[in-house]
Amino acid sequence: MRQSISLIILSFLLLTSLLFGQGNLVLYRWDTGAKVYVWKAFGDSDINPKYEGEIKNGKPDGFGILTYIDLVSCRPVCGKKYVGEFKDGMRNGQGTYTFSDGKKYVGEWKDGKRSNGTTYDNKGNMIAKFVNGVKRY
Repeated sequence: MRQSISLIILSFLLLTSLLFGQGNLVLYRWDTGAKVYVWKAFGDSDINPKYEGEIKNGKPDGFGILTYIDLVSCRPVCGKKYVGEFKDGMRNGQGTYTFSDGKKYVGEWKDGKRSNGTTYDNKGNMIAKFVNGVKRY
């Protein structure tokens, strides 16, 4: 009997932490126009960018991976991927963004924008640096 009650309490705590707190889940980014995005628990990874990772208050928050559309149905954003930290649904902290042509930006993000880091071409050669959000060569 005691084990049943403990199991019920544990199940309830796990369920409420996923619904109202942090957890590792999947979200899909929906474009509402003018570069405004919302995050939803449903979507199609052939159309919507897919986020897998830590979530808080229904938005990416913590470490996660944002993958743009499936390579099978290639469009202009084919192959883009961000692996790193998020805060309040935006890239924030350390992360790596891989462009569709193979270039990479490695470094710090602030409010969804490159802040302090380096961009490399698809062969690993440095092509630009960002210092406090300003692109340097």
